[in-house]
Amino acid sequence: MKFETKAIHVGEEPNLRDGGSGDVVIPIHLSSTFARKEVDKPTGGYEYSRSGNPTRNALEKRLAALENAKFGLGFASGLAAETVIALTLLKSGDHVIAFDDLYGGTRRLFNKVFNQNFKVKFSYVNARNIENVKRAIKSKTKLIWLETPTNPLMKLCDIRAISDIAKKKKIIVVVDNTFMSPYFQKPLNFGADIVVHSTTKYLNGHSDSIGGAIMLSDKEIYSKLKFNQNATGAILSPFDSFLVLRGIKTLALRMEKHNENAMKIAEFLNAHPKVKKVNYPGLKKYPQYELAKQQMSGFGGMLSFGIKGNLKETKRFLENLKIISLAESLGGVESLIEHPALMTHASIPKEERKKIGITDSLIRLSVGIEDAEDLIDDLQNALEK
Repeated sequence: MKFETKAIHVGEEPNLRDGGSGDVVIPIHLSSTFARKEVDKPTGGYEYSRSGNPTRNALEKRLAALENAKFGLGFASGLAAETVIALTLLKSGDHVIAFDDLYGGTRRLFNKVFNQNFKVKFSYVNARNIENVKRAIKSKTKLIWLETPTNPLMKLCDIRAISDIAKKKKIIVVVDNTFMSPYFQKPLNFGADIVVHSTTKYLNGHSDSIGGAIMLSDKEIYSKLKFNQNATGAILSPFDSFLVLRGIKTLALRMEKHNENAMKIAEFLNAHPKVKKVNYPGLKKYPQYELAKQQMSGFGGMLSFGIKGNLKETKRFLENLKIISLAESLGGVESLIEHPALMTHASIPKEERKKIGITDSLIRLSVGIEDAEDLIDDLQNALEK
């Protein structure tokens, strides 16, 4: 099946046998526990909803299908998914190489939880340059953690080249694919071992569910992750599983519109005299435009830009928007804008932010599926003020 067909049907095939009701949409199985006839044989394989739930199971099948993976797992949040990966694959003294430009919550998890409490060591490098990744490898390096594009500077890295290096050293490569979604990018196809998502974002797409996901094809690693999903209890609820299943059905349509609108807005901002720089892989002058075309089938709905002004003027711009909401998160049908230094990346020390390139005038924009002209008018009016 092609992507759009899988996004609608996998995991929700109507049961027309054995007295099945033929539901076209899978029911929300709210039961916390499942009765059985025989002591040692769970009915249908289900015992307790933390361990397995029919609605979540349907979503996990679909998640795997979208990333061309064999296995999928649903979690209570993107950070819950990341936590289970780290708990499963790392131990005290291990070393992780990560892109220097990461979601602030991921860096907080790494630095404040796994470094401080578990003594896992992290090296943050600009993975745009493969040599930086090579130089950072140590004898105890167990993971290479990538975002591509990164949050919020939209940096790309060559997934295939880094994965080839990692395989020679028996290092696992994890790619956070939240920004692109499986519609525009499939990291496993380029040699990555594990893909992680915040389903809160594009997969759900409607800003009404918090969740996370892991997709992979290695059975041994999957079994360990599945054990810790149950052991830690970091599961996605049946209702949230239903919401993400429903959201995914329109993922292809939404991503096309996100992409179309983002391109128009990137071009508008790029030509505006009050904007000094636009970070969007779809612009031909973008430094990694050719790489973007090689490993992505579209450029997505995320961009960041810097305005010609100080912090006060940046705040004034943000607070004068009318249609675009000033809010954290991304990937919903509505456009959202935020100030990384004061919002999503505030937990990163100022010196580190400055070194990465997260300045006081940097703005991140999640372009929704509204009319592009209305969004451009909103940006124009706010820039004038």
